[in-house]
Amino acid sequence: MGPIDALLHLANFFAPALGVGLLASGLTKLLWWRDLRSVSWLRLARWATLGSAVALVAGLALLGRDGKMLTYGGMILLSALGLAWAGWRNKP
Repeated sequence: MGPIDALLHLANFFAPALGVGLLASGLTKLLWWRDLRSVSWLRLARWATLGSAVALVAGLALLGRDGKMLTYGGMILLSALGLAWAGWRNKP
């Protein structure tokens, strides 16, 4: 595998994490727009994508291959935790 193929393979591995992170942060911003008025969409997207990427890597390490339903469930869970951390961490 050449360097370009390796880069494309890595990008395709993290593409679901990016998709879930962007979609979840956009929906969160739409649903709780009053509460999250002061929080930027980019901050939410960063934390949600990071949580999803951690779940992907953990799923690959623990299960031995990617694409398992447990990994996708972990992506949703860690994405939600990242959104909660970024959005409501300093709220009273």
